[in-house]
Amino acid sequence: MPAAVSSFAHRASFRRLAAPFLLALLLGQVALSPAAARESDSQPSLPFSQSLAAALSQDELVAAWYQARDYRPLWTGASDTARRSALLAALELAPDHGLPVARYDLAGLRRALGAVRTEGDVGRIEARLTRAYLDWAGDLSSGLLTPSEIDSTIVREISRKDPLLLLRAMEQGDPEQVLRDLLPRSDIYAQLMRAKFELEEIAATQGWGPAVPGDTLKPGDQGERFLALRNRLIAMGYLAPTATAVYDRAVQSAVMSFQRAHGLPADGVAGGDTIAEINKSPQDRIRSVLVAMERERWMDIDRSGRMIWVNLPDFTTEIVDDGRVTFRTRTVIGREDMERRTPEFSDMMNHMVVNPSWGVPRSIIVGEYLPLLQRNPNALSHMQVVDRNGRVLSRGSVNFSAYTARSFPFGMRQPPGDSNALGKVKFMFPNKYNIYLHDTPSKNLFAHDKRAYSHGCIRLADPFDFAHALFRTQAPEIEREFNSTLKGGKETPVKLEVKVPIHIVYFTAYPEGKGRIGYRRDVYGRDARLWSALEAAGVVAAPVSH
Repeated sequence: MPAAVSSFAHRASFRRLAAPFLLALLLGQVALSPAAARESDSQPSLPFSQSLAAALSQDELVAAWYQARDYRPLWTGASDTARRSALLAALELAPDHGLPVARYDLAGLRRALGAVRTEGDVGRIEARLTRAYLDWAGDLSSGLLTPSEIDSTIVREISRKDPLLLLRAMEQGDPEQVLRDLLPRSDIYAQLMRAKFELEEIAATQGWGPAVPGDTLKPGDQGERFLALRNRLIAMGYLAPTATAVYDRAVQSAVMSFQRAHGLPADGVAGGDTIAEINKSPQDRIRSVLVAMERERWMDIDRSGRMIWVNLPDFTTEIVDDGRVTFRTRTVIGREDMERRTPEFSDMMNHMVVNPSWGVPRSIIVGEYLPLLQRNPNALSHMQVVDRNGRVLSRGSVNFSAYTARSFPFGMRQPPGDSNALGKVKFMFPNKYNIYLHDTPSKNLFAHDKRAYSHGCIRLADPFDFAHALFRTQAPEIEREFNSTLKGGKETPVKLEVKVPIHIVYFTAYPEGKGRIGYRRDVYGRDARLWSALEAAGVVAAPVSH
């Protein structure tokens, strides 16, 4: 169990998580009826075995496991009380984790346990408890959803636990510890859960007050619209309680703090985008947190040591060392249309290329460049046309009009240079999506707060500084060596002696400094699709009281 979760359990704000579990352990042990109690752990009765086998007939793997152990019970035997009670208590926590209560049918399980009359009934409830346990274990440890089924650009590989290993762990281990070990191992998950509880408390009362009407408010403004802004900032914790009737420096500072926490330009003016974010309800934020918790359940990663963290809706790339951000730069990500969106996945960065050439992706060649070349063979003069062996061809030797997008047999490459689309350096983690980090000559795009302009790759605002930070541990003179290689102008790969994990993620709600959750806009609409899928699966956000 993560240290943060362990300490969090002792805090008052975490009582809602711990209390149902402890109460069930102390008081909630479910006793089977006398008819069920006759069933023996060592030699199950034929009615028990037959009903269990029938109930598991659609699950060959689990059925084979029970068959191999002569249908001995895991949950309903005379010595299984602690195991059964621990599971039922854990299932009570489904709402706290943003998981669907109905999926595990805790109420139905309790009713069935209380209504057992025959050993056949016991066999059937044994199967139901096993199914509930495996569903719970899988959902909590690796997520309820299969992300690629919801959005094809979420290509993260999910590590699913082996059902047989889960059953063996419960059979052989301490049931409480086995269930605790299913929790996501990062402190991030505990912080998101705490934020969920806090937002639910706010939603259950008066929220953050009336929304702010209109578009823009700026320093010096007064009136009802300003008072709505002031009161909402106070309710959200960005402004100390005040009776000021004018948009003064304190309010301006509060607006700037809010803007920084929501990825907006921190200019202190409550413009349209800022007002829109201020007017988000606790309910809206709960949904963002629930989606973030699901995403965190997918992230079975080791956060110790060094990693590269690219959060797409934050438009940033970070180097993180043992949980501490040691370098941060702005990024440009893929455009918002489906074909250009940057996918989410994890990989290992293994080298950089100084003075890179750009091998133009096939989709760009036939979709954008071929039509230009068919109209004018001398277009795109900065690009080389190459054959399958990489040999440069003269433009006059190619009849571009003779080919279609499907039949065009050539590639295109832009040699190293000041105008190269990849700039002066690219950072490689070879992957089938052809995504990498790179420099760019289009520096003006980094001035925008919403930076979705690329064909899918990730452009860095400070690529040289990123290279220095990334390679400094293996090459203390990296700046001098890097600058020397740059001046040479030759395409040069530089290997990382120790590969660095890179995680391209999409969190619109994520813990930031001082325990506050930062929120970002759903630039690709992925969170909206994930929430719809969670809601369809039975996940609910706490209703707002009126």
